[in-house]
Amino acid sequence: MNCPIKRWTRRKEARPEEILLAALALFVEKGYAATKIEDIARAAGVTRGTPYLYFANKEEIFKAVIRELLLPKLPLAGEMVDLWQGSARDLLRQVFFTWWEVMGATQLSALPKLMIAEAGNFPDVLKLYHDEFIVPGDALIRRVLELGVRRGEFVIKDIDYALHILSAPIVMAMLWQHSVCRCAPEPIEPGRYLDTTLDILLNGLLLRDN
Repeated sequence: MNCPIKRWTRRKEARPEEILLAALALFVEKGYAATKIEDIARAAGVTRGTPYLYFANKEEIFKAVIRELLLPKLPLAGEMVDLWQGSARDLLRQVFFTWWEVMGATQLSALPKLMIAEAGNFPDVLKLYHDEFIVPGDALIRRVLELGVRRGEFVIKDIDYALHILSAPIVMAMLWQHSVCRCAPEPIEPGRYLDTTLDILLNGLLLRDN
């Protein structure tokens, strides 16, 4: 009985996105300095030279992680705010849960930890992250808060600082996932965490009737 001959097939080269996701995971696990491009290629399952087909060097890969994986998410959030017909309260909730869905629940949740760890060594990358993600992200949340103030739904004394306070819990949850949470006996339940955060932000800690 003749056995069929198995033809050797070469794996298709990874798309740039796969290389960037592999790089992000390694940057967080090993640190940027300790990660080599050949490590990234190995993790992405491609030949050693493949990353160079798309990126000039490791720093360009670092920048591309932000530009190509993270920044395309912002226009989607902006469109959601533009088209929103409900209350500002519900919009803020939707923004929080969408933020978590597209960043907190994905590999992109590692970016805050990576920025904190590498900011001093790569100020250009930090500036890119700040200018192209943090600034427009804050502007998006500002629009929601100003909408609530105009409608009489929110009372905010200092919107500039309110932006930082509103963002902090989600950033902290992402940091938690990639640090303390790994050793904690009970991981964070994202839905419960966001619900509690919004309850405190929108209703405060004062005694309520119900």
